[in-house]
Amino acid sequence: QVQLVESGGGLVQAGGSLRLSCTASGRTFSNYAMGWFRQAPGKEREFVTSISRGGTTTEYAASVKGRFTISRNNAKNTVYLQMNSLKPDDTAIYYCAARSGLVATSRNEYRYWGQGTQVTVSS
Repeated sequence: QVQLVESGGGLVQAGGSLRLSCTASGRTFSNYAMGWFRQAPGKEREFVTSISRGGTTTEYAASVKGRFTISRNNAKNTVYLQMNSLKPDDTAIYYCAARSGLVATSRNEYRYWGQGTQVTVSS
């Protein structure tokens, strides 16, 4: 079992930045690829970004590429999401997720999920 706890969400103006963190416990963190997903009101949960177990491979949704950066520190059991140039459309609950194996972009491929952290971008 892997427990995931997100933090760092909040209210920010358009054009601003936030950094989300997700800390894992319960199993060896470096055995898991990690992903960030988000869900806006009335919409389905969508893929944002993912990172491989060693941090060498990343994937990004087209909507965030060039603005968001995923990274991880396996010594701290933590994955980060640096979000720059935020837009009102980025408003959502952000979830981190873990899966054994390679990076993936489908939420159905992730077994473990955090509770989420709210990000609100005002115009």
